[in-house]
Formats: sequence, structure tokens, C-alpha cells
Amino acid sequence: MTEAPRPLRRTEIRRENEKLILSAAEKVFAEAGFGGATMQLIADVAGLPKANLHYYFATKEDLYRRVVRDIFEIWLKAAETFDAAPGPIEGIGGYIDAKMEISRRHPDGSKVWASEVMHGAPVIQDYLETTLRDWTEGRISVIQRWIDAGLMAPVDPRHLLYMLWATTQ
Repeated sequence: MTEAPRPLRRTEIRRENEKLILSAAEKVFAEAGFGGATMQLIADVAGLPKANLHYYFATKEDLYRRVVRDIFEIWLKAAETFDAAPGPIEGIGGYIDAKMEISRRHPDGSKVWASEVMHGAPVIQDYLETTLRDWTEGRISVIQRWIDAGLMAPVDPRHLLYMLWATTQ
């Protein structure tokens, strides 16, 4: 005799609904942009009533910020290759590999991030001025350390990072 499947608990339902909403939002924001996206369209793509979206995210901006934050956190995780790398080949190479994998696995999220930045980061400027700035300064120090140790040719570390971002986005 087979047991009936256990009903989902509230926390599991919440997690599943949030996952559906975030996936749908990522897709809609990637296709329509922030201005063209609506909570109704996101709800339709998620297959949930619009009221459910507002239960999890009060506003479209809250939902958008969460989508951007999630892709940025995945991106920051990929950037950890810099910290543990013995040199630029491993650090930069690992970072490029990780960024390309993110773009393959999260094409919509990558598109949302790139679009936000290309439009001057109107919604997430505060995030860029804090978290991204701090991350960038840390990687600049690592690159400069490699240069000072003679492990790579002298370059402007900030320009190198911008070039890496542009070519891996």
C-alpha cells in the first residue's frame, strides 16, 4: 500500500510561490523592462492571482529589487574566485568561467541586471553605491597585489574589471 503524499506545509507553499513569482518576474522584467512590466502580467506568467504577488511583494519596485538583488548575489558568489586564487590566471579565469555559467543559467536575470545598469541604475543606485562599490574596491586590491607581485602586466584594475563585466554579461 502506498502512502498518500504529505500535504505541503505553509513554509513550503510560501517558498514555492515565491520561487514561481521570482521566476516569472525575472522573465517579465527581462522582456518588458521595469516600465513595461506589470504586477498583473507577472501574476499571469506565474499562474497565480495578482493578490498573491502583493502578499509576497507590496510593490513592483520591491519585486524588481529582489530580482536584481538575487542575480547580484549569485554574481557576487561567482566573484569569490578572486579571493582564493593564487594568481590572475586562476582568479580571472575562474571568474570568467563563473560569470559565463551565470549568464547561461540565468539569462533573464543577467538581462535584467545589464538593462538596469545600462539605464543608469535608476532603481538600484543605492545598491551600486554600497555593495558593488565595496566589492569592486576589494577586487581592485587583489588585482593590484598581483601586479605588484609581478604576476601580471600593469593595467588599471578598475578598467580591467569593467572590461570583464562588459565581456561576460
